Amino acid sequence: MTDATEPAAGAANAGTDAAAGARRRRRGGGREAKPRPTGPNLAPWSLPRRLDRPTEPLSEEQVERIHDAAMRILEEIGVDFLNQDAVAELKRAGCVVEPDGFRVKMRREFVMEMVAKAPSEFTLTPRNPERCISIGGDHVVFTQVASPPNVSDLARGRRVGDQEAYRELLMLAQSFPCIHLHAGYPVEPVDVHSSIRHLDAMSDMLTLSDKVTHAYSLGSERIEDAMEMVRLAAGQTEEAFAERPHMFTNINSSSPLKHDWPMLDGAMRAVKRGQMVVVTPFTLSGAMAPVTLAGAIAQQTAEAVAGVALLQWIKPGAPMVYGAFTTNVDMKSGAPAFGTPEYMRAMQMSGQMARYYGLPLRASNTNAATALDMQSAWESVFSLWGVISAGANIVYHGAGWMEGGLVASMEKVVIDCELIQQVMRYLQPVSVEEADLALDAIREVGPNGHFLGCAHTQERYKTAFYSPFLSDWSNYEAWAQAGAVEAPQRAHKVYRELIDSFTAPPMPDEARGALEAFVARRKEEGGAPTDF
Repeated sequence: MTDATEPAAGAANAGTDAAAGARRRRRGGGREAKPRPTGPNLAPWSLPRRLDRPTEPLSEEQVERIHDAAMRILEEIGVDFLNQDAVAELKRAGCVVEPDGFRVKMRREFVMEMVAKAPSEFTLTPRNPERCISIGGDHVVFTQVASPPNVSDLARGRRVGDQEAYRELLMLAQSFPCIHLHAGYPVEPVDVHSSIRHLDAMSDMLTLSDKVTHAYSLGSERIEDAMEMVRLAAGQTEEAFAERPHMFTNINSSSPLKHDWPMLDGAMRAVKRGQMVVVTPFTLSGAMAPVTLAGAIAQQTAEAVAGVALLQWIKPGAPMVYGAFTTNVDMKSGAPAFGTPEYMRAMQMSGQMARYYGLPLRASNTNAATALDMQSAWESVFSLWGVISAGANIVYHGAGWMEGGLVASMEKVVIDCELIQQVMRYLQPVSVEEADLALDAIREVGPNGHFLGCAHTQERYKTAFYSPFLSDWSNYEAWAQAGAVEAPQRAHKVYRELIDSFTAPPMPDEARGALEAFVARRKEEGGAPTDF
């Protein structure tokens, strides 16, 4: 499914003509460099699919050994469920609850029976059905960065997140067709009081974007309010909302071996209303998980499938995703490391385990860099290659993540979207029809000519190769003459022009009115309770 007429993307293409102005064509001899055609070359909305087989470092026997280790963790050690409703459900299901009232042990037969009820592939339908996305199988979708407390851009520097930056990041996510869904707040709008922050944040997300949204599982009121707002923005009845998933929540286990109260509460509420849940253990190898990859993936698997089993018991067939976040820590400082060889292998191993259980896989594009430098690029490239080769279905933090998740960078959003567009082009199928084999062109050119001017090239040159919107392919002289503008500065220019030309997607007046009335009422009621 493609759509090149999205309001925001259309405005972005029409209103950012100067973004490519600094990029020059290659020139020869003493000719003056000429500007390229203007406007960022954003690929149209599309849903990529993987062609290649996933990389599988584990043999079938090794997968079975990790599975067995995960089942032994659940049977012999158990997982703490710090939510009495969850414990009561698992006790009713026949699981063993330890005397402390929280530690739960599960038989592997129960776990496998429950996990088998989860669908391996499904769709998410936001308020704009043209932004429907597929999860699972060979589908791949990308999100923007989510949940950092800080934001940065070259003009204003690093600072605490606020609503203005939050809205700008939403505009960027809407403007880039390669961002398929939101995975949370792209930065925390700290200037909005936490009792009503979820109301303003979800309202902004639903009005500035028409893509799939996410709700945090951080208290009963927040997730219930978010689900209701998604329903109202789409103009749906309660029944229609519950018929299929329209949004999702992601819960993190508090590794090692613990699921906490608000995450479980939100996940249970979401599945009861038919919405998707991603269960993502926070397993940092060497800190919250064993220092060996095999041990870390075994623990990650145990924590993930324990959550899936609970939720499938409550709502059989609810859409679920196996979340993977296993990376290593710097053993000199204890700080998380990202884009490492171990992270790449951990994601590939996680992909094998997700497929073993028939579940879609969530992974992340990450880096630990503190500046828009080469480290931020190579760690993101390694992360992306790791998750794509792993067979990930949802790539979290696809654009904008910096400092191990502490900062959302405006320029990094733009840079990462260039990377994502290239990945999406890489994923496109290769045609080997008679015309593609180009025998007539080879015969025409022979051993003494060139292909630049032949008919075969002239018919195809505009779309034959990927055309970047950010990379500068000029030679040194042309680049220097154009101002020697480096990638971060070019990205800043694209960011500002996308924001300045942004047009919000349409929303029916009735739906907008219902959404605004709900937010006003919930604010009057006090929103969500806080401890300050």
